[in-house]
Amino acid sequence: MLIQSTPAEQRTVLHNVSWETFEALLKDTGEDRGSRFTYDCGTLEIMTPLFEHENPKIQFDRLIFALVEELNLEIKSAGSTTLKLKLARQGIEPDNCYYIQNEFRVRGKDKLDLETDPPPDLAIEIDITSSSVNKFNIYLALGVIELWKYDGENLKFYQLVDGQYIESKFSLAFPIMSVSDIGKFIQLSKSMGEIALLKSFRNWVRDKVS
Repeated sequence: MLIQSTPAEQRTVLHNVSWETFEALLKDTGEDRGSRFTYDCGTLEIMTPLFEHENPKIQFDRLIFALVEELNLEIKSAGSTTLKLKLARQGIEPDNCYYIQNEFRVRGKDKLDLETDPPPDLAIEIDITSSSVNKFNIYLALGVIELWKYDGENLKFYQLVDGQYIESKFSLAFPIMSVSDIGKFIQLSKSMGEIALLKSFRNWVRDKVS
């Protein structure tokens, strides 16, 4: 067992964990626990997020909601719900994930089953410290077509193309949005009030689409 702790995240890594044990832990700990699980073919990472991790998560979520509202798009939020596939022996709980292009396919659903339902269109991962598992492999197995990764300073967009994640300057879900655009507002969130930030972002979007 390996335990790493920083001001942003505490990570505990367990090896040789069976799929059945992983599912039992999910059931026993429930959806309201503070930690998040990542499972990769027998390796289980348990991450407990702290303030430096959680604040950007909230900012991303608010900016995305402001964006879809200004663009008059529909969205279905799945938050940090557990995304898993037994056949692939992969599971992950993103910081945020959303149905945008496929929102109509999950509208009205109370539960998600990736054996029959599509994966989220966009997932956001905030890793201030390095994860012990390769999350790209997990998202690839799940079929998530767009991934945003943020390390506390740098934001990168990735798109799933021909079985691999390719770094991209623009969002697939929001083509008007470049990585530098939203990265700028995430950086501003460190020095601006949150309401002022949202107002500034909304004005920027309106100017962009006008």
